[in-house]
Formats: sequence, C-alpha cells, structure tokens
Amino acid sequence: MTGIDLLVAGLVLLMTVLAAILAVAETAITRMSRSRAAALAQKDPKAGGRVLRIVENLERDLNSVYLSVNIVQTIQAALVGVLSAKLFGPLGVVGGIVLNVVVLFVIAEAAPKTWALQDSERAALLTAPIVEFVGRILRLPARGLIGAANIILPGKGLKKGPFVTEEELLALAEEAAEHAIIEESERDLIESIINFGDTVAREIMTPRTDMVSISCEATIEQVIDRAIEKGLSRFPVIGKSSDDIEGIVYAKDAMRAERHGDGDKAVGTIIKSALFVPETKLVADLLAEMQASHNHLAIVVDEYGGTAGLVTLEDMLEELVGEIHDEFDEDQATIQRLSNGDVLVDASVNVDDINDDLDTDLPEGQWDSLGGMVFGLLGRVPEPGDSITHQTTRIIVEQMDGHRVKRVRLVLDDPLASESEPSGE
Repeated sequence: MTGIDLLVAGLVLLMTVLAAILAVAETAITRMSRSRAAALAQKDPKAGGRVLRIVENLERDLNSVYLSVNIVQTIQAALVGVLSAKLFGPLGVVGGIVLNVVVLFVIAEAAPKTWALQDSERAALLTAPIVEFVGRILRLPARGLIGAANIILPGKGLKKGPFVTEEELLALAEEAAEHAIIEESERDLIESIINFGDTVAREIMTPRTDMVSISCEATIEQVIDRAIEKGLSRFPVIGKSSDDIEGIVYAKDAMRAERHGDGDKAVGTIIKSALFVPETKLVADLLAEMQASHNHLAIVVDEYGGTAGLVTLEDMLEELVGEIHDEFDEDQATIQRLSNGDVLVDASVNVDDINDDLDTDLPEGQWDSLGGMVFGLLGRVPEPGDSITHQTTRIIVEQMDGHRVKRVRLVLDDPLASESEPSGE
C-alpha cells in the first residue's frame, strides 16, 4: 500500500467520522423542541442560546445539514470504490461496497442517531456549533438546489417547521395515558383543549327554548324573585318577542336597586347592553372576546338575525373540564344506563358526545343534538314511541315537550336494527 493509498484510507476514515457527527447533529436538532431549547438557553445562555437560535430558525440550517450529509457520504463511498478497485480489483469493489454499507449503517447512522435520541440535549449542545458552521457555508448551495428541485416539482414548500398535527398530538396523549405517563383525566383534558378550537357557539349554547329570560315590563322585585326561583345571576331582557333582546339584567344590580327602594321600578332602568355573536363563531374567539369585554353571557343569533340561544363562560369551561354542577342544578343525569342495557339520554346532548361516551356511530349531519338528529332522520315532528334504526342502534323517542324531543332511549346492539340507511317507524 503506497502513501497515496494510505492518504485515501485516512480520508475514508475521516469522512466516516464526519458522517457520524452529522448524523448526531441531524437527529439532535430535529428532535429538539422549542421549549426544551429555551430551557437549555436559560441554563447556559451561550451554548443553549446557540441551540435555541437553530431551533427557532430550523428551516435556515436543516437543509444545509442534509446537503452536507449527502456530500460526505458520496465522497466516502467514491473513495472506498477507488481504493477497493486499486487494491483488490473488480471483486474488491463489490466487497468494498457491501462492507461500506454495513459500516456506514452501523457507525455513521444507527449508533450515532441512537445516542442522539437517548441524550438529545447533550447531543444538541455538542453539535450546535457544527450546525451553525455548516449552515453558513452551505446555505446558498442548499437554497439553489432546492430551487432546482422546485423546477422539477413546482411548489412553494413550507416556510416553517417542523409541524405536528392534531391527530399526532392526540395519539401521543393516548400513548402516554396507556403507559401511565399521564393520567386519563389529563388525556381527556388535552383532547378537550384540541377540540375546543374547532367548536362553534351553536354547539355549546343553551337553545332559545331553554333560555330563562325576563320581560321588559317586569319590575325589579320580579327579577329578584326569578333569580331566587331559578338560581341564576343574569337574565336576557326581552321585548315584544324572544328575538327582541333589549339587554341583560344582573341579579346583583336588581338587589342593589331594591335596597335603595326602587323595587317597583321597571327592569329597563338597570339593564346592561348585551353581547351578540353569530352561531358560527368559534368558541376560542368568543372566549377571548368575552374576556376583553368583561361579559359572562353572550346572545347567539342565527343567520336571519333571530335569537338562537345564549352562551356563558360556564358553558365554555364545561367544554374543557366536563359538566359543572352547582347547588341549583337539577340532579338528573343526561345519560342514564338502565338495568336491561338500554340508555336513556337527554335529547339536547351533542351527537359527538354520545358517540364518544357510548362508542356508537350515530350519523353526524346538519344537526348538533340527538333531538335534531331524530328530526332530521324522521323528516317530521316526532311523537312518543317513534323509533329510528342506524346500524345496530335503535333510537326510540321517550318524551316530548311540545314539538321538541325531550328524552330518547337508545337500544344498543339491537339484533332487529337495520344495517341499511336509517329509517323511521
């Protein structure tokens, strides 16, 4: 083996080491979250701050690292081929390629990446200077090659990254709960928070038929009596009809006025302006608006300007933590399991919640509540005893309140239920 051969062998070894270091860097920076990088920056402003800068501008340096890995591995493979051909001939090239694949996979891929996964913080701190250096040297070439790739496959690409979808977050929470890393209640809260951003006011509002309101002709004393009777602290004040909301009256204002001898005055003297929102408004946006305007109650209006219902801060909180019952709430379960296996359900319960709680697959059409689903599938005003079948679930109307479905009974896994489209009987 000549001196040139030794030099080539040394370059092969050097390229292998560089490939291993770059593999550590690639894994460390892609596995490092922004919150962990910020914690490192607080502990060590210099080294940790470098890691934080890389994570915050990942798209700036990551492509350069990928390009450097490609360059190093290509050079290393070419040098191995040249050295093997010179020393052992054509068969040596084949053997060298096979050996090189095995060595590269073990030494420059599997081992360094495994260590980076096991100790990602230390790996990120050690390789951050290399990542910054590679980023400065290869940023322009990497950008040019990406531009060439966009010519072949046109696209604007992604401006920022990495991204995590809601489904991935839910899957991580589910896995963490299964391995007892987090409590089941914490998993439920994470799921509620994620779903909270997609919920609209119509889905959580108290419908107009259930609203407790006060007539504009009522007196302040009558407001106090109504507050004591219903256990509520604020009421919408209606004019000629339920679509004519004049404002909101607070029980505390009524009590204050009554103590000043104004109990016989009309409620209109103490009402406050109401917050009106469309029924399609996202609950997350509504929460921010109610916090900013110091409102605990909002009137929900439909597309025609009529009153659809009302939403309170408690309704939004219940979307996150579940039902909140106080001393004034009637102790009647919305979902009640019977001894024969059937389930009695309040018809105002959301269809999504029923599917989640009972592991059913009820259809989700242009309705939110179970009662709305019965109306939609029957195509007429239901009567007690009407039933609908969907897959293996039979839905029977148990109680009506005027033209409104009050309670239904679900027969789960009913052998007589049709496997065809839902039908009314």
